Amino acid sequence: MRDFVSERARVIPPSGIRKFFDLCMGMQDVVSLGVGEPDFVTPWNVCEAGIYSIEQGVTSYTSNRGYPPLLAALALDLEQKYSLSYSPGEEIIVTTGVSEAADIAIRAVTDPGDEVIVLDPAYVSYAPCVTLAGGVPVPLPCLEKDRFRVTPDALMERVTQKTKSLVLNFPNNPTGGVMGRDDYRAIADIIVDHDLLLISDEVYSELTYDGTHCSPASMDDLRDRTITLNGFSKAYAMTGWRIGYLCAPRPICDAALKIHQYVMLCAPVMGQIAAHAALRQAEENKNEMVREYRLRRNLFVEGLNRIGLACHLPQGAFYAFPSIETTGLSDEEFAERLLKEQKVAVVPGSAFGASGKGHIRCSYATSRQNLSLAVERMGAFIAGLP
Repeated sequence: MRDFVSERARVIPPSGIRKFFDLCMGMQDVVSLGVGEPDFVTPWNVCEAGIYSIEQGVTSYTSNRGYPPLLAALALDLEQKYSLSYSPGEEIIVTTGVSEAADIAIRAVTDPGDEVIVLDPAYVSYAPCVTLAGGVPVPLPCLEKDRFRVTPDALMERVTQKTKSLVLNFPNNPTGGVMGRDDYRAIADIIVDHDLLLISDEVYSELTYDGTHCSPASMDDLRDRTITLNGFSKAYAMTGWRIGYLCAPRPICDAALKIHQYVMLCAPVMGQIAAHAALRQAEENKNEMVREYRLRRNLFVEGLNRIGLACHLPQGAFYAFPSIETTGLSDEEFAERLLKEQKVAVVPGSAFGASGKGHIRCSYATSRQNLSLAVERMGAFIAGLP
């Protein structure tokens, strides 16, 4: 019998994040810093909106583009928070999570052989999405010495005549790095001069602790060559509701909408109604969660540096990305032994790309008590190394 698996499906790797999550399943007394999911529950008033919609029999499809009140609310929210102007009826699509938004964005603009520059380290799905679209992912190293930001020199080294687009994610998963307006200004000329498209995943935008989030599409020369992705999973603790959105100039948005129509049709209506409620009623809940994340960040990063794991202070998201090079272990060996010997689950930095080697990703989306216990156990592990 022939091998029916496609070559594209064959070559993409399984998620390194899920590998370590699966390893700790069934283990007792594990402190998990592995999965990037809020430990808060969805605010109750948001849940009530979703429940009420079901009770009222609102269980049908929405339009492909999305629930009209949510589209309108998104356009207003983007304008007020980030100075982004998008037409709700022409330039926004509600998607089933930001993962779908990234997938259809990449497929809408990528032809076979197109080179797509992807951050390294970066969230694990971008490069596989490029491969599945027939494109060629090109890693762009973002190094600790640059505070994990994109530099003009590094970007220029990766641009070729085949380069079509650039995928960015700031605040960044896994590093917690951010890009400010000056940082985007420094690479804007390269993007324009080489006629590139920018795909900007900003799902952690609300989790910016020092300063305010900058969305590159708010810059005049980047607006018409940027696809903005965002969603409700992180800021509103709505991971399981699976509501994200894509914003883009109309021709690109129309192309992405055609793919969305065929693969998803529409996001679940009760989730869209809950997301609409989140924008209208859950800002204070969100702000309380962000304040707590900031406290956890400070506590955890101070602890990591105290036990000898050098770690920059992340300015966004909810991840610390300490170096483990002083231990003499690879990041894979460090993570595996830490889990087995001290029952602390982290993710090797190399799961996010070659530039992540020598680091581990630790999510501080867990209680302060768990974070203190994790630091204690990690300190014991390091002290026991030869």
